[in-house]
Amino acid sequence: MLQLFLASMLRYNIHLISTLTLSKITNIIKVLGSYYLSRIGGSNVNGGLPISLSIEPTTACNLRCPECPSGLRSFHRPTGKMNLDLLDKILNDVKHHCAFINYYFQGEPYLHPQFLEMVKMAGSYGIFTSTSTNAHFLNSEKAKQTIESGLDRLIISIDGADQETYEQYRKEGSLDKVIEGTKNILHWKKELKSITPHVVFQFLVVKPNEHQIDEVKDLGKALGVDEVVFKTAQIYDFEDGNDLIPSNDNYSRYRENGKGKWEIKNPLDNHCWRMWSGAVITWDGRVVPCCFDKDAQHSMGNLQAQSFSDIWTNHHYRHFRSQILRSRSEVEMCKNCSEGTQVFS
Repeated sequence: MLQLFLASMLRYNIHLISTLTLSKITNIIKVLGSYYLSRIGGSNVNGGLPISLSIEPTTACNLRCPECPSGLRSFHRPTGKMNLDLLDKILNDVKHHCAFINYYFQGEPYLHPQFLEMVKMAGSYGIFTSTSTNAHFLNSEKAKQTIESGLDRLIISIDGADQETYEQYRKEGSLDKVIEGTKNILHWKKELKSITPHVVFQFLVVKPNEHQIDEVKDLGKALGVDEVVFKTAQIYDFEDGNDLIPSNDNYSRYRENGKGKWEIKNPLDNHCWRMWSGAVITWDGRVVPCCFDKDAQHSMGNLQAQSFSDIWTNHHYRHFRSQILRSRSEVEMCKNCSEGTQVFS
C-alpha cells in the first residue's frame, strides 16, 4: 500500500512539474526574489505576478456548515456564479504567469452548471487545476465528465466516518453520497486509464469528529483514494473557547493562554507569502488578497474593468502589502490567519 501511495505521489508531482513553462518558471523566480527582498528590507518590492489563483465559480452551497459564510448564508457581498466570458478574460490575462488555479473559494463548485467547462478552459492554457467539493453531485455521469475535463486534483471533504459524526459539521449532508461520489470518480479514473485527478480525502478536524481520524484513514485506504490529509479548523469565535476546538492540540490552531482565554498559536510575524504568490478572484471579478477575506472587504480592483497586472501593482495592493510588513496584527482578518502555523498533517 505504501508503494502504491508513493507511486501515486510521484506521478502527481511529475505531472505538476510538466505543466510549467519557461515563462512560468521565470515568474516563480521573480516572485520568490521579491518576497524575500521585501521580508529582509521591510518594504514592499513587486516582482512577478501570482503563481497561483483561487477562482470562485459560485457562492451557492447545498450544505450549512457552521463556520462557513456560504453555509450560514451570511454574506455581506453580492452572491452569484461566474460567467464564462469573464473567466475567459481572466485566463487570457494570467495564462503566461499563473501555474495553478484552485476553482474554489466559497460555495460548492459543482453547483455551477458550467463548472467542468471552466476546468477545460484553464487546462487549454496548460494551467494546473484543482477544486474542493463535498462530493454530493458526483453521480456516475458527472464523475466521468470530471475525468474527461482534465481536472488535475480533486479534494473531497469527508469530516466523519459515520453519518452521525459527519453531519455534526457538514449540516444537511449525507456521508453515503460522499462515499458514492468518491467511488464513481475512482471507477471512471480507472476505466478511462487516467492519472488525474489526484484524489484527496480532506478531513477537517473538530472536536465532534477527532475520535475518527484513524477510521477515516482506513476508509480512504479501503476506497483507494490517493491521499488522506487532516486540516485544522479556522474558528471565528475562539477567545472564550468553542465546542469545535479539538482536544488534541496537534489538530488545533488555538491554545489556552492561562488567563481563561484562548489565542491563536500563530505568532503573526510581519510577512505573508500569500501576498506575493497568489490572490483570490470572486465570482464577479473582484480581486482580494487571500482566502481569509471571505466577504471581500479588501477588494483591490475588479477584473471586469481592469487588467490583472494593473490591479496587482496598484497603490491599494502595494499599501496593503506594506501594512503586512509593518504590522500584520493591525489587519483584522490577519488576527485569525493560519499563515505561519501548521494547517495540514
